[in-house]
Amino acid sequence: MAGGGTDAGRPPATAAEIRGVLGRAAAYLELVKFSHTVFALPFALMGVVLAARGLPDGRTLAWVVAAMVGARTGAMAVNRIADRHLDAQNPRTANRALPRGRLRVAEATGLAAAGFALLLLAAWMLNPLCGLLAPLAIAVVAGYSYTKRFTILSHLVLGLSLALAPMGGWIAITGRPAWPPAILAVAVLFWVAGFDVLYALADLEFDRRVGLHSIPARLGVGPSLTVARLCHAVTLACLPCCPPPWTCGPSTSRGGWAGRGFSPTSTCWCTATAWPSWTWPSSTSTGRSAWASSSSRWAT
Repeated sequence: MAGGGTDAGRPPATAAEIRGVLGRAAAYLELVKFSHTVFALPFALMGVVLAARGLPDGRTLAWVVAAMVGARTGAMAVNRIADRHLDAQNPRTANRALPRGRLRVAEATGLAAAGFALLLLAAWMLNPLCGLLAPLAIAVVAGYSYTKRFTILSHLVLGLSLALAPMGGWIAITGRPAWPPAILAVAVLFWVAGFDVLYALADLEFDRRVGLHSIPARLGVGPSLTVARLCHAVTLACLPCCPPPWTCGPSTSRGGWAGRGFSPTSTCWCTATAWPSWTWPSSTSTGRSAWASSSSRWAT
């Protein structure tokens, strides 16, 4: 049966070809740190749970997760593209996919475009306000990658990038902004900013050498630890103001904050935010690098 089956005469894939495909897939996932997306999802889901007073319907939850995955994928791809030349000079990052040539810039650009396209689609599938605000979110999360070139406040911009998640989760459910998720967003902003200050300590000498701006590069180790502690103190101060899920949401009357106080979620946040900026293991460059690398999954 000549021509009856297009695969009939095709030889099976060799082990080398299979390894090549798996290697490229791993390079894409490493490019955007896909395994760390799980640490970003709770920010959006907290806004969703607050607004819905629990879990929403499966369709809404699926589109919220899709939007978050798309936003993070696009943002991380843009970050790797923007920093590829710097990454090649930094021993800590020189083994990343773009500096090593395991992926091309065009491939990373395509991944960024796909991620942001998924965000836009998911946003419009949720409600019109989400769709209208999605380009603004893209501008923030993509623009962060360039802020370290000119301001030490890049840590706060990164915090803002993730602080948009609880606001977005709330709007996905209610179709309008409100104060409860805004307070949670402030908590997220300073939580992430504090971690990013600690993370930047690993690159203190490198940032100074190449002229990048960061709080550690400007202030040094001791003052940077103080800044990180202050950031996490702001987060802790915000948590008692975050209402538990059963006191807010679309059906709550205005002023219905009767159950205000530490919810189980807030208690977990207190535990998570109390340790990092208070337990610094070493004043040496090696100690800083090892600690920051092990904790970077929380901040990036």
